[in-house]
Amino acid sequence: MKNAPTVTIVIPTKNEAGGIASVIQSVKPYADEVLVIDGHSTDGTAELARQAGARVIQDNGRGKGAGLRLAIAEAPGDILVFIDADGSHDPASIPALLAPILQDQADLVIGSRHRGGSDEWHGDLDNYLRSVGGGIITIAINYRWNVRITDALNGFRAIRKPVASALGLTANDFDIEQQMVTRCLRKGFRVTEVASHEYLRKWGHSKLPTYRRGYLFLGRLFLDLVGF
Repeated sequence: MKNAPTVTIVIPTKNEAGGIASVIQSVKPYADEVLVIDGHSTDGTAELARQAGARVIQDNGRGKGAGLRLAIAEAPGDILVFIDADGSHDPASIPALLAPILQDQADLVIGSRHRGGSDEWHGDLDNYLRSVGGGIITIAINYRWNVRITDALNGFRAIRKPVASALGLTANDFDIEQQMVTRCLRKGFRVTEVASHEYLRKWGHSKLPTYRRGYLFLGRLFLDLVGF
C-alpha cells in the first residue's frame, strides 16, 4: 500500500542466544525494521541478533522498562510492536495486533493470553501467583477506567509511535507494560485486545522472579490509581 504505516518490531533481550536468531527471522515478514534492545547480554545474544539482520542497541542497564523507553525514542516506525525474545509469543499474531490500529479503531492493542490461551498456566505456585496478581491488577484498571480488558500485563502488544512518545513513561522495570496501559487510558487513547496464544519459554530462563518483583506491580498500581 502506498504510504502504508511503517512497523518497527522491538525485541528486548538479555542472554537469549538460544533462540534470538529464530525470533528475528520469524518476525521479519511483518516488519520494516527489527530493533533489538539488549540488556548487556554475556552469551553473544547481541552479535547473533546483528547477524540475523536486526539493529541492536545496548540499554542503559536500568531494566526492561528503561530499555523499552529507549526503543520508543529510537524506533523510526509509525507503529511499534513489542515481542519477547523467549519464543513464547506467536509472530503469526502480529497482523491481528496491527489490524485495529491500521483500521483506526485503537491506539494500543494487547495480545490477550486469556482470550488466546497460555501453555504457561500449568498449575505450579509461581505461575498461579502471576495469574492471580495479573488478574487483580487488570480488574482494578477495568473498574478505574471503565474498560473491560483481560490481560493488561502481557508484553506482546502494538502501539502507535506518537502515542507511545506522548505517554511520558517513567517505569524502569517489568511494570512498564502496566504503566503503558494506564497512561493510555488516562490520556484518552483507545486500548483494545486480540486473542494471542502464549507458548512455554523455548530456551533460557525467565528474568521475572514473581516473589521478589511482585511489589513493583502493586506499587505501580497504587501510583496509577492515585494519578501519578
